[in-house]
Amino acid sequence: MTPNAASASSGPSRRSFLASTAVATAAVTGGTPLLAACGGSDGGSRDGTTSGKDARKILPAYVASNVVKPDIPSRNGSAIGFTGKLDLATLKTSVAKKLGKGGRVTVMAPFWGSPPKQDNAYYTAMNDLIGVDVVWRNQDGNTYDQKLGAVLASSDVPDVVVVPGWNMGGKIPSAIISKFADLGPYLSGDKVKEYPNLAAIPTDAWRRSLFGGKLRGLPMPAPSAPSMVPLYRRDVFEKEGYEVPRSCDEFMALAKEITNARAKRWACLDMKWTAFQAFGVLSGSEKPLGWNLVDGKLVNRIETEEFLEALEWSRKLFAAGVVHPDSKMGKNAPDPGPKFAAGEFLIYPNNISQWWGRTAEQATQNPEFKIWGMDVWGHDGGDPTLWADQPAGIFAFVSKKASESVVRDVLAVANVTAAPYGTKEYMMTNYGVEGTHYTVKDGVPVKTDKGNIEVMNAYVMVASPAATLAHPDFPEVARGQVEWQQRMGAFARKSSFWGMQITEPARYTNLTNDVEQLEDDIVRGRKKISDMQQFVSDWKSKGGDRLRDWYRKLLDENGSAAS
Repeated sequence: MTPNAASASSGPSRRSFLASTAVATAAVTGGTPLLAACGGSDGGSRDGTTSGKDARKILPAYVASNVVKPDIPSRNGSAIGFTGKLDLATLKTSVAKKLGKGGRVTVMAPFWGSPPKQDNAYYTAMNDLIGVDVVWRNQDGNTYDQKLGAVLASSDVPDVVVVPGWNMGGKIPSAIISKFADLGPYLSGDKVKEYPNLAAIPTDAWRRSLFGGKLRGLPMPAPSAPSMVPLYRRDVFEKEGYEVPRSCDEFMALAKEITNARAKRWACLDMKWTAFQAFGVLSGSEKPLGWNLVDGKLVNRIETEEFLEALEWSRKLFAAGVVHPDSKMGKNAPDPGPKFAAGEFLIYPNNISQWWGRTAEQATQNPEFKIWGMDVWGHDGGDPTLWADQPAGIFAFVSKKASESVVRDVLAVANVTAAPYGTKEYMMTNYGVEGTHYTVKDGVPVKTDKGNIEVMNAYVMVASPAATLAHPDFPEVARGQVEWQQRMGAFARKSSFWGMQITEPARYTNLTNDVEQLEDDIVRGRKKISDMQQFVSDWKSKGGDRLRDWYRKLLDENGSAAS
């Protein structure tokens, strides 16, 4: 279910990731480097991971929720989907009694926009529902990494700290292990059954919550099915008779047919992310996902021919003049929404949340507008080789200094915020108070001005239910999104370190810092493929080969979580 929200930027942004996750559309990442963290004994910061038998001893038992049955079950790593209207009279109750004991819990989390006052109606209603006095220490999401580092280096750590995956660089992994509590005594095995909504969180999301050999994180689950979608103007395609391409050659031919620079129409924005999918390139969203065991040898994505071929094809699109001029600006390109709606370009890749976002944006002023997702094609016209996304990407941690009563109150909060779609607790968490924060018309919830100010990226960040797609305002979009995930998920493979939290040794963490900029320079014609080949050669000699040996040892000792 998706509240009214502002559009996201042209790239797979942190804010769009959060928006898509927090409102129970597909939780996704893409394009944003995520450095995961794990390994070591309690209180230590040893590099590594926890997998296999060791992980199974720690993980919570999985007990599927039967409170609400989805219209579209999860398949091939997809989200679950709901396509019906909302009836407040039939909402279920997933938390039979307040588990909170009335204690006070401070939570630090990133926030985009102007945080509401602490005593606002939404916070008050949520705290009353949970039985806990949650006090928010909201921090600017755009500079959160700086604040996070400062707080974790101090002695004044809030009871709960939210850490997105993209903020897990530098010293943050070791700080997570040294500063935050082991939740295993409360959640491992059958202990989680005291919190039924937490027990219904998929095991893969919990596995991602293992840090330093302990269960430290409360996860925000995500689909493992691919999340990067080639979005296109389906209404224009139907009007002009354009056919969705099924190979890279077909895409180039279509792009040339669409493009007319004099008429201010181009085929697409930068298609690099789609190119990586079409050529089967290993994921660049998180460092461990860039490694895979091939014929007995660990190979990094930047060493592969597919990686270079994807860059070369993307470069050819720019060279052919079919890419909108805004894309030459790279990451700082303006919001693509208005020009996409105006038809200045017809195709662009982004995370799946924008499928609904653009639809909702244009629903009133441009009723003929229709955005849809292309199925990813194999570069040669065959089936694509895609790579699974991580099953969780944002985590909440409890301070080691927290008393048992505070930990219990935090878990009471999480048990409410992890309530599934179709429940009273979910509705309160995601929409607030009926009549104050939202109204329902024809089965569609619409936020009020007060709702748009107060009910924003807060409680959902403590924990969330299994990834869900539900848009009562546009049920055809929810169905389209889930079915796209299911089709593409059928082609998704799990690389060797999928689903694991890994801390790379600090001496290697900066090896690939410049690779994304070099990718963009090559695609835009400012650098050559040979520059990337030289980069890879330097990377190997500067530590890439030693890092490969480190990863191989990790794999030999722990096995793979992928199956």
